[in-house]
Amino acid sequence: MNYSYIVKGSFINRPNRFIAYVQILTGESKGNTVVCHVKNTGRCKELLLPGATVLLQYHPEASVLGRKTEYSLIGVFKMREGDTLLINMDSQAPNLAAYEWLLGCGSVCEIKREVTYGQSRFDLAFQLIEKEESGNIRHIPAFMEVKGVTLEEHNRALFPDAPTIRGIKHIEELIHAKKDGYEAYLLFLIQMKGMTGFSPNERTQPELKKALQKADAAGVHILAYDCQVTENSMTVDQPVPVYLD
Repeated sequence: MNYSYIVKGSFINRPNRFIAYVQILTGESKGNTVVCHVKNTGRCKELLLPGATVLLQYHPEASVLGRKTEYSLIGVFKMREGDTLLINMDSQAPNLAAYEWLLGCGSVCEIKREVTYGQSRFDLAFQLIEKEESGNIRHIPAFMEVKGVTLEEHNRALFPDAPTIRGIKHIEELIHAKKDGYEAYLLFLIQMKGMTGFSPNERTQPELKKALQKADAAGVHILAYDCQVTENSMTVDQPVPVYLD
């Protein structure tokens, strides 16, 4: 999950969910104020504060492609007491990062993206490779839904930062898939490092916590992984404990 043409900027404001005004801090356009596409429709109020240092991806082909903006806001440096945390904010990055991660797993094959099942479209579908005691190899069909996580409090990753009806629907569909004989996975991809655990954000949406507990009881695999995040890349890294209580 790599980016090109990355520059730093200073966040000014966000008049709506889709755009932000940023002053460029590095590169040939240093000092200019530009309009950026925000690649995350979440609230992100704790991240996008006036003066925050953000990462922008420059799109040199913007005019050819008919883009309205030449820049996309993809990351932010969150100032915390005693340190600075780099967070990838690109909501499209988790799906691709998870896909690349599965490609490197020797226990899966036939990986597909954006697969329809029932009334939903899951991010990933694949075959689990299982070796039986007899030595035979069998393939088990599986679905995975991926949710990007950018909210943290005191080194605990939380999801969501805004109510998500669509997220509840996906959880219900994963439960149905499990009952129909598929393996079902819900991956919370934490777009940062240094988290000690993951929890549903009960203050924002208590229904999600109940849905996750229901899914866990039904046999849906609920996973959380953190990511190695740099200014121009994001890679799935290590599992993080999941707390549903």
